[in-house]
Amino acid sequence: REGKYKNRTYYSLTWKIQFNHADDTCYFAHCYPYTYSKLQQYLQQIINDVNKKEFCKMRILCRTIAGNHVYLLTVTSPSANCLAKPKRTVVVTARVHPGEVNSSWVMKGFIDYITGSTDDALLLREMFIFKIVPMINPDGVIVGNYRCSLIGRDLNRNYNSNLATAYPPVYNIRKLVQTLLKEREVILYCDLHGHSRKQNSFMYGCENRLNRELWLKERIFPSMMSKNAKDLFSFASCKFKVQKYKEGTARVTMWRLGITNSFTFETSFCGSTLGGKSGNQFTSRDFESLGVALCDTILDYCDPDHSKVKSIYCDLVHDIKEKLIQKFKDKDKDTELNEKNLRKYLSEVESDTQGSNSSLSDGSIVNLVVSDGKKIKKLRSRKERSQRRHQHRHTNVRPHTADPIQRQNTEIAENRKLVAVEFKPSNCHNGKLKRFIFRRDIGKNSKRSTADGIPIYVQERLDERAAKR
Repeated sequence: REGKYKNRTYYSLTWKIQFNHADDTCYFAHCYPYTYSKLQQYLQQIINDVNKKEFCKMRILCRTIAGNHVYLLTVTSPSANCLAKPKRTVVVTARVHPGEVNSSWVMKGFIDYITGSTDDALLLREMFIFKIVPMINPDGVIVGNYRCSLIGRDLNRNYNSNLATAYPPVYNIRKLVQTLLKEREVILYCDLHGHSRKQNSFMYGCENRLNRELWLKERIFPSMMSKNAKDLFSFASCKFKVQKYKEGTARVTMWRLGITNSFTFETSFCGSTLGGKSGNQFTSRDFESLGVALCDTILDYCDPDHSKVKSIYCDLVHDIKEKLIQKFKDKDKDTELNEKNLRKYLSEVESDTQGSNSSLSDGSIVNLVVSDGKKIKKLRSRKERSQRRHQHRHTNVRPHTADPIQRQNTEIAENRKLVAVEFKPSNCHNGKLKRFIFRRDIGKNSKRSTADGIPIYVQERLDERAAKR
């Protein structure tokens, strides 16, 4: 490799395997497979269950570009009292990146738990409405993409896009959440993912550093999660920075809509470094247990007794103070750590999220343009654009001057052509201003600025003042 990657070391994995059966078919997988067909069979079993029909409904949220169904599951107990206070909502999504199969196993554990017959499951259905999209990107899953959709775009960088026909799943999920927010409170948005470079499971959230009332509130839920899954979830790996190139992700988009607890829930392809699971690879059962821990954390977070929330909040403030004191001590700084300074220096104790930067190479779709948010028209082909550019170049050609200094002076002289324009002064000027001012004739299609980038009207005033002096 060249450039900044020249001195990096890269690793390759090789292994040997002996096939015991002749004419057999074997598959090598990055993680335990979970296909679109398997999801359809699983959802059909839930819908066909007589006991689960009462509180579990399934509908098609939208169709993908290839025409596959994106399913929306609604789980809640029927409300007996129509005058009761509207239930709060929890939105959980998964598999926006097709290759992150572990997110489907976490989703399976989550759905199994909330549709179960335990007392906690009954309480969850009584308290909340669960809106679940178990597979956002079925096109990518079917064709075998790792990260992109059928058109080669990362859907998790386009939640803020209005291209409904280009990104139908994420566009409709955003519209769903916007509709829910008008009707009721959404206490949690959780987007399930898989991580290939870090161990354990963890969350990415959005810090509320500038909001005094919500300061550190986004950290309470992940901290509770770490206590409910001690051997699997690492709060130390959670990050809460909002970077510019992540603006199109689900967690940032939903946070911008007003959901404080908006998270990306990452689960490692590797294993755990915590407790009794340290050094062990994650199994499908471990992934499902994380879905169960997510349900337990929702109950703890919404417990009418707020003692747990208050205790964790105090612990968070204390831990951040300790980290900042140590950091300033290493830098020989003497800073008073009141609440204002804590909010100011909070980002100093956090590093980058170290996630994928696929959005840096993902520009807008060049062959699509939005018109009124509905219609999409094709731009000219590359061949047509080249021909048009070639014709424009020949029709607007200037006489060639060999001397570059003379050519530059000619261009400057052309830009300084002045045209008299009538100006009618207002009453407040007492008629003292001239009836004519001069401006540069720069044409209709040119920018209203000088070669130095100074606006024309500013340059005119500067010239007038210089002439008076």
